[in-house]
Order: sequence, then structure tokens, then C-alpha cells
Amino acid sequence: MGEKKGTIPSGIFWMFLISILFFWLPVIGPFAAGLIGGKKSGSLGNAMAAVFLPLIIFGLFLFFFASALSGMPLIGVIAGSGGFILVLVHIGPLLLGAIVGGLFA
Repeated sequence: MGEKKGTIPSGIFWMFLISILFFWLPVIGPFAAGLIGGKKSGSLGNAMAAVFLPLIIFGLFLFFFASALSGMPLIGVIAGSGGFILVLVHIGPLLLGAIVGGLFA
């Protein structure tokens, strides 16, 4: 019988959990999270989706809500843009780990 492949939500969960646990390791933490989450996703395509979906959603959430919740929209947009840039910086090692993990799956 065939082994059950992983899913995108399981990859997202593991990437999120390990990213939170290893936040203090700048490059190794996101890489390990991507590696394990990519393997739990089951395939390279699922691993790529598990990386990009939460990061894009979280980055857009930071961008729009920082501008909506501040009293001055221009300051909120600048703060939200800074958060979005931090999300984009985090995606590099996470994506590399997810590619490797997805290939091993």
C-alpha cells in the first residue's frame, strides 16, 4: 500500500512551529523550519505553497493593518512596509529549506 503524502496545512504548521521555536537562530532556524515543513508537505510543489502562502498573507496583514490601526496612515504604511520587508528577508532560508525538504519527501 502507498504511503500517505503530506499536505500543505501540515507543512505550514510545522514551518510555523519550528520558526517560532528557533527564532533565535538567524539563518539556521528558518532553514530547519523549511526543511522539516517541506518534508511534511509531501512534495516540492506543496512545500513551495506552504512557504509562500503564509508569508505573503502575513506580510500583507502587517502592511495593511499597521496603516489602518495607526492614527497617521503614512506612518502606518511605512511601518507596515518595514514588516513586509522583514517577512521577505525571512523567506530566503525558509524557501531553500523547503526546496530541500520537498525533494527529500
